[in-house]
Amino acid sequence: MLEIAGLERSYGPRVALAGVSFTVQPGEIVGLLGANGAGKSTLLRTAAGLQPPDAGRVRVAGHDVWDSPLEARRALGYAAEEPAFHEELSAAEYLSFVSSVRALEPAAAEARVRALAGALDLGERLDDPVRGYSHGMRKKLSFVAAVLHRPAVLLCDEALEGFDAPSALAAKAELRTRAREGCAVLFSSHVTETVERLCDRVVMLRRGRVARELARAAWGAGAEEHSPLERAFLDMVTEGAAE
Repeated sequence: MLEIAGLERSYGPRVALAGVSFTVQPGEIVGLLGANGAGKSTLLRTAAGLQPPDAGRVRVAGHDVWDSPLEARRALGYAAEEPAFHEELSAAEYLSFVSSVRALEPAAAEARVRALAGALDLGERLDDPVRGYSHGMRKKLSFVAAVLHRPAVLLCDEALEGFDAPSALAAKAELRTRAREGCAVLFSSHVTETVERLCDRVVMLRRGRVARELARAAWGAGAEEHSPLERAFLDMVTEGAAE
């Protein structure tokens, strides 16, 4: 389970998060929607333990991210919006390093790497240095590293942005598999159609606050011009502009 309680974060006078609270249950894929600057990436970086909040807490599989960082990070996978790598390493070397840090059995880890990389059309480039990777390939590598150890909690920050269509389908299938096996997935995206098809529930952020939470039953089938989820998101953004 992912538990987010009362998160606050400011950058000087700008408030990025203002008391954000919600949970993601095991087996659930929750979409995170919001306009640019709404606080999505700040929330995910904070939940991943990469930056401290000004107030509030995050618990990953029962472990506080700041009080028990090692235990929390063992249970966590994080696919960043702008992933960073050791540029001189090959993708295979990088994933071998990730596997060793995660204490995965080498042969099983290699088999899983090959399966994931093959599904994402990355298999033939595993031995190439990361410095030569395109943006989309770097995003795929980040995704593989995030799901490699079958985490209890998975954070995806625009994780499928830059994917070609077949790779995006394969990645979404992996996310559904993770959820079926009990992973709690928090999935941020600007593409409402992807969230609509993939997620069980949606949390919408506006100006660093939770503006709405919707279950799948609230959006149902598509509408003529905008799907119900897209309409709800546009309404939320419009309401914020009018405040």
